[in-house]
Amino acid sequence: MNIQLIRNQVIKDFSEHVSKYKTKYYKKLGVEIVMGKREGIYFWDISGKRYINCHCNGGVFNMGHKNPDILNTLIEASKDFDIGNHHLISGPRAMLAGKLSSSFQTSSRLASDPISNTIFAVSGGEAIDLAIKMARGYTKKQKVISLLGGYHGHTGLALAAGDQKYKKPFAIQLPDFHQIPFGSWDAMEASLSQDTAALILETCPATLGMPIFPNEVMLRLRKQCTKNNVAMILDEIQTGLGRTGKTWAFQHYDILPDIVVAGKGLSGGIYPIAAVCFSKKYEKLFQKDPFIHISTFGGAELGCFAALKTLELISESAFLENVTTQAQYFSEQFNTLIRENEEIVEFRQLGLFMAVVFQDSATCLTFIKTLMANGVYAVYANNDKRVMQFLPPLIITGKEAEEVMSIIKTTLTDLKKFKNRLLKKVISTFVIKE
Repeated sequence: MNIQLIRNQVIKDFSEHVSKYKTKYYKKLGVEIVMGKREGIYFWDISGKRYINCHCNGGVFNMGHKNPDILNTLIEASKDFDIGNHHLISGPRAMLAGKLSSSFQTSSRLASDPISNTIFAVSGGEAIDLAIKMARGYTKKQKVISLLGGYHGHTGLALAAGDQKYKKPFAIQLPDFHQIPFGSWDAMEASLSQDTAALILETCPATLGMPIFPNEVMLRLRKQCTKNNVAMILDEIQTGLGRTGKTWAFQHYDILPDIVVAGKGLSGGIYPIAAVCFSKKYEKLFQKDPFIHISTFGGAELGCFAALKTLELISESAFLENVTTQAQYFSEQFNTLIRENEEIVEFRQLGLFMAVVFQDSATCLTFIKTLMANGVYAVYANNDKRVMQFLPPLIITGKEAEEVMSIIKTTLTDLKKFKNRLLKKVISTFVIKE
């Protein structure tokens, strides 16, 4: 069996039947990866090249690839369960909703209405759509405020809350959606007026490059939402479920939102599932007709078992302790690199939700391409290409973290050599020979 022939055929079939433009883009970047074997923090190209996954699909693989505990739970559950019936009362859905509710317990002074209910979805985008629908339906208002450069998905209302570059190709221009730039806190607070239905934010905006909200800003926004009956929706699809060293990223702040959206990591990397978790008052929206929103595959019972096991693993004290320990290690390492390398200008971090900011986008893209060639998979932030998103699996060990940093340091050396060669080539082009 010729693996290279098989690999070439897969690429050809993908180009012909899925997306020729993605295939061209990958070829241009020199990263035509065809996933084969995967296990733990690693995955392999079908040709056998190994990669350490330091993107994790934005958190899908927080627990690593094919986590044996989650996989075995799903296999065992499949003996008696399947997707289930979305019309009927479900034990697995009830159990998962209860566990999620317990995870939101807080001592915040601003938590007058605890999060107690959950409606399930298949994807994060679907869940964001529902969260915005609920905010508008409950408040009877239309205006939605989001962050310029933020990202919430590619479905209808989720897309409407995002940037123009995602909406324009599809001619999606829904009214009453307004974006405020990161850092324009007075403008954002002022936008949360009495005619506003919702404020939707990623607790830490991944696609914008993971800038960190100041604590006092989150407090101001929470108070303003409460004052003017604005639903505060926090998108924890990427930041939730242990990624930041706490179960939920908003727990770093002294607040509790009205609605929390979870996804990606809730799947355990095994079975797609997302959730819209909300305070009790929003349940009134379904009083007259509890079937005004349904999702055929939302809260699929097999997915509930995968999510329950994921929550169980995250709740173990040693799990979050490891996240904190490895986060501290990466912080020390990257801050040292900043002092020693002009190419890196900033390191942003909430736990293992990390971003490496380079001096410009060309440097970042060159570094990422070289990093992949050296065996670490990471991607840039699509709304700020100076930034490399750095999201290793939460199960990463100290030894594995050291391996990652060793490769990163090697890649920085390679980058400097490349820049020096390029500089010499440019200089030689313009040197006047005597």
